[in-house]
Amino acid sequence: MATAAHRGSGYQFQAEEFLPKRFYKAITEVRVDRPEIVLAEARNRRKRARLTVDGKLVIVATDHPGRRVTELRSDPIGMGDRHDYLARALRVLMTPGCDGIMGTTDFMEDVLIVNALIREAGGTSLLDDKVLIGCMNRGGHAGVVGEIDDRFTSFTAGQLKKMNFDGGKMMYRLDPADERSIKAISDCAQAITELYRENLYSFLEPMSVRGSKDGAYETVRTVEALVRDAGAAAALGESSARTFLKLSYVDGYDRVAAATTLPILMLGGPPRHDSTSILHNFAAGMRAGTNVRGVMVGRNVTYASEEDPRALAAAICGIVHEHLTAGESMNRLGAERGRGMDLFSQWR
Repeated sequence: MATAAHRGSGYQFQAEEFLPKRFYKAITEVRVDRPEIVLAEARNRRKRARLTVDGKLVIVATDHPGRRVTELRSDPIGMGDRHDYLARALRVLMTPGCDGIMGTTDFMEDVLIVNALIREAGGTSLLDDKVLIGCMNRGGHAGVVGEIDDRFTSFTAGQLKKMNFDGGKMMYRLDPADERSIKAISDCAQAITELYRENLYSFLEPMSVRGSKDGAYETVRTVEALVRDAGAAAALGESSARTFLKLSYVDGYDRVAAATTLPILMLGGPPRHDSTSILHNFAAGMRAGTNVRGVMVGRNVTYASEEDPRALAAAICGIVHEHLTAGESMNRLGAERGRGMDLFSQWR
């Protein structure tokens, strides 16, 4: 676990310092007056020749608000400020070693608009050679009766192709006591097939859950559940050739990795009070099997408790791309804290 010297640096990220309000406010102006910029910017960015540079991926996930999930620790709308959320996500995306970003239509379009504004101000594209992944199903809004039927309400495979993206992300919840899980699984299989036919990648998150008395779902994070989830999810769609699985890390991850030959990206799970504890999990996970190929992580990095999002992301990138141990990654974290906060302010 994190040592006392590293736990809780007391760092407080300031969105305005990193992403000046002039850029943020201009996003709405573009949406009103020049909405065509979104598609043009997406099409004109330089896309990677191959999905990965070294066979590994670090992707920042930003799709929680699209499902009405804004709670952060004790604050029910802690992730509800879009300026703050966007600044944090861009802070992680611009970390050396971060490969790309995943999000819903609105969020990914915000990112594309910011990129266009930066280029118009004389800067270089922030998105060239980055992996862009569109979230496809967020219709199962948190807390709504029937949320397990997580319908496809965001990107389509056709739009992702049109926008020059690299792939799409989808998920399903499997509750053995709820037959609606079958439809959610079938919808994901169809999305994988559609993405495959467009020569795009699928990032699938299968999640075993159990219903609670208050109607909410509890995620089942056990080796047994994850092994079964991996085997079943890998079989979906008319081809698995371009499918990555997104699976929670648990102790005994070697058995999870052994359940499939598909590449696996780990996720961070619920928000943590000790943000650096995730480094030990990811370091162990990367050693669990040759098909564990990185992470797709969101609020545990973007909203790291008392830590710079870039610093924690840099530590994770070191684990994934440079085979750093958890201890070595802590040194990287300390070295990166607070660096590059003037990235956007240099462009007027």
